[in-house]
Amino acid sequence: MNGMELFILGRKLMKISEEAIPREGFRQLPTSVRSILMDVFEHPDTSVGEIAARTGFPQSHVSASVAKLRDEGAFVTAIDPADRRRTLVRRSPEVTKRAAQRVSLPIDGAIANALGTSDHMEIGLVVNALQLLFDRLTPEALVRLRAEAAMEESC
Repeated sequence: MNGMELFILGRKLMKISEEAIPREGFRQLPTSVRSILMDVFEHPDTSVGEIAARTGFPQSHVSASVAKLRDEGAFVTAIDPADRRRTLVRRSPEVTKRAAQRVSLPIDGAIANALGTSDHMEIGLVVNALQLLFDRLTPEALVRLRAEAAMEESC
Protein backbone atom coordinates (compact mmCIF):
# COMPACT_ATOMS: atom_id res chain seq x y z
CA MET A 1 0.00 0.00 0.00
CA ASN A 2 1.27 3.47 -0.79
CA GLY A 3 0.41 6.86 0.69
CA MET A 4 -2.25 7.67 -1.90
CA GLU A 5 -4.00 4.33 -1.39
CA LEU A 6 -3.94 4.93 2.37
CA PHE A 7 -5.43 8.39 1.84
CA ILE A 8 -8.21 6.98 -0.36
CA LEU A 9 -8.88 4.23 2.20
CA GLY A 10 -9.04 6.81 4.98
CA ARG A 11 -11.59 8.88 3.04
CA LYS A 12 -13.67 5.74 2.35
CA LEU A 13 -13.55 4.75 6.02
CA MET A 14 -14.72 8.26 6.97
CA LYS A 15 -17.73 7.87 4.66
CA ILE A 16 -18.52 4.44 6.10
CA SER A 17 -18.24 5.76 9.66
CA GLU A 18 -20.59 8.63 8.87
CA GLU A 19 -23.15 6.10 7.64
CA ALA A 20 -22.72 4.01 10.79
CA ILE A 21 -23.25 6.95 13.18
CA PRO A 22 -26.87 7.88 14.00
CA ARG A 23 -28.16 10.86 12.03
CA GLU A 24 -28.74 13.20 14.96
CA GLY A 25 -26.00 15.26 16.56
CA PHE A 26 -22.52 14.48 15.28
CA ARG A 27 -23.48 13.95 11.63
CA GLN A 28 -25.27 17.30 11.49
CA LEU A 29 -22.09 19.20 12.30
CA PRO A 30 -19.93 20.65 9.51
CA THR A 31 -16.83 18.55 8.82
CA SER A 32 -14.49 21.16 10.32
CA VAL A 33 -16.46 21.23 13.59
CA ARG A 34 -16.50 17.42 13.71
CA SER A 35 -12.71 17.50 13.29
CA ILE A 36 -12.41 19.89 16.25
CA LEU A 37 -14.76 17.73 18.31
CA MET A 38 -12.70 14.61 17.58
CA ASP A 39 -9.44 16.43 18.30
CA VAL A 40 -10.67 17.38 21.78
CA PHE A 41 -11.87 13.82 22.39
CA GLU A 42 -8.38 12.57 21.51
CA HIS A 43 -6.55 15.36 23.41
CA PRO A 44 -8.46 16.29 26.58
CA ASP A 45 -7.47 19.42 28.52
CA THR A 46 -6.12 21.07 25.41
CA SER A 47 -6.02 24.76 24.48
CA VAL A 48 -7.62 26.45 21.50
CA GLY A 49 -4.15 27.20 20.11
CA GLU A 50 -3.14 23.54 20.36
CA ILE A 51 -6.35 22.47 18.62
CA ALA A 52 -5.69 25.00 15.84
CA ALA A 53 -2.13 23.73 15.43
CA ARG A 54 -3.22 20.08 15.19
CA THR A 55 -6.22 20.62 12.90
CA GLY A 56 -4.80 23.38 10.71
CA PHE A 57 -7.92 25.54 11.18
CA PRO A 58 -7.59 29.24 11.97
CA GLN A 59 -7.65 29.95 15.70
CA SER A 60 -10.72 32.17 15.25
CA HIS A 61 -12.64 29.26 13.70
CA VAL A 62 -11.51 26.91 16.48
CA SER A 63 -12.54 29.46 19.14
CA ALA A 64 -15.98 29.92 17.59
CA SER A 65 -16.46 26.16 17.22
CA VAL A 66 -15.36 25.49 20.81
CA ALA A 67 -17.77 28.17 22.06
CA LYS A 68 -20.63 26.66 20.03
CA LEU A 69 -19.89 23.13 21.20
CA ARG A 70 -19.56 24.34 24.80
CA ASP A 71 -22.92 26.13 24.57
CA GLU A 72 -24.48 22.95 23.15
CA GLY A 73 -23.09 20.92 26.06
CA ALA A 74 -20.47 18.92 24.13
CA PHE A 75 -17.47 20.61 25.78
CA VAL A 76 -16.57 22.05 29.13
CA THR A 77 -13.88 24.67 29.48
CA ALA A 78 -11.73 25.77 32.39
CA ILE A 79 -8.94 28.23 32.99
CA ASP A 80 -5.54 26.56 32.81
CA PRO A 81 -4.19 26.60 36.40
CA ALA A 82 -0.60 26.66 35.07
CA ASP A 83 -1.23 29.60 32.72
CA ARG A 84 -4.32 31.58 33.62
CA ARG A 85 -4.36 33.21 30.16
CA ARG A 86 -5.25 29.90 28.49
CA THR A 87 -8.56 28.08 28.46
CA LEU A 88 -8.50 24.29 28.47
CA VAL A 89 -11.14 22.32 26.60
CA ARG A 90 -12.41 18.79 27.25
CA ARG A 91 -15.49 16.81 26.36
CA SER A 92 -18.38 17.09 28.76
CA PRO A 93 -19.14 14.08 30.98
CA GLU A 94 -22.70 14.09 29.59
CA VAL A 95 -21.41 13.67 26.03
CA THR A 96 -19.24 10.79 27.18
CA LYS A 97 -22.35 9.04 28.56
CA ARG A 98 -24.34 9.65 25.35
CA ALA A 99 -21.41 8.56 23.17
CA ALA A 100 -21.05 5.33 25.15
CA GLN A 101 -24.66 4.49 24.33
CA ARG A 102 -24.18 5.25 20.63
CA VAL A 103 -20.85 3.52 20.15
CA SER A 104 -22.43 0.21 21.04
CA LEU A 105 -24.27 0.35 17.70
CA PRO A 106 -22.75 -2.19 15.32
CA ILE A 107 -21.12 -1.08 12.08
CA ASP A 108 -21.99 -4.27 10.22
CA GLY A 109 -24.74 -2.63 8.14
CA ALA A 110 -22.50 0.19 6.96
CA ILE A 111 -19.72 -2.28 6.14
CA ALA A 112 -22.16 -4.52 4.26
CA ASN A 113 -23.32 -1.53 2.20
CA ALA A 114 -19.74 -0.50 1.43
CA LEU A 115 -18.78 -4.04 0.42
CA GLY A 116 -22.01 -4.63 -1.48
CA THR A 117 -22.53 -7.97 0.23
CA SER A 118 -24.60 -9.59 2.94
CA ASP A 119 -22.05 -12.38 3.48
CA HIS A 120 -21.63 -12.39 7.26
CA MET A 121 -18.22 -14.04 7.02
CA GLU A 122 -16.85 -11.32 4.71
CA ILE A 123 -18.38 -8.56 6.85
CA GLY A 124 -16.90 -10.12 9.99
CA LEU A 125 -13.42 -10.29 8.45
CA VAL A 126 -13.51 -6.60 7.55
CA VAL A 127 -14.92 -5.58 10.96
CA ASN A 128 -12.18 -7.60 12.69
CA ALA A 129 -9.49 -5.99 10.51
CA LEU A 130 -10.85 -2.54 11.36
CA GLN A 131 -10.88 -3.42 15.06
CA LEU A 132 -7.23 -4.49 14.80
CA LEU A 133 -6.30 -1.17 13.17
CA PHE A 134 -8.21 0.73 15.84
CA ASP A 135 -6.52 -1.21 18.62
CA ARG A 136 -3.08 -0.51 17.12
CA LEU A 137 -3.47 3.09 15.94
CA THR A 138 -5.60 4.96 18.48
CA PRO A 139 -3.77 7.33 20.84
CA GLU A 140 -4.17 5.00 23.83
CA ALA A 141 -2.77 2.09 21.83
CA LEU A 142 0.13 4.19 20.58
CA VAL A 143 1.07 5.16 24.13
CA ARG A 144 0.92 1.50 25.18
CA LEU A 145 2.95 0.30 22.19
CA ARG A 146 5.59 3.00 22.68
CA ALA A 147 5.90 2.07 26.36
CA GLU A 148 6.28 -1.60 25.45
CA ALA A 149 8.92 -0.74 22.82
CA ALA A 150 10.84 1.39 25.33
CA MET A 151 10.78 -1.47 27.84
CA GLU A 152 12.08 -3.89 25.21
CA GLU A 153 14.92 -1.51 24.28
CA SER A 154 15.98 -1.21 27.91
CA CYS A 155 16.14 -5.01 28.37
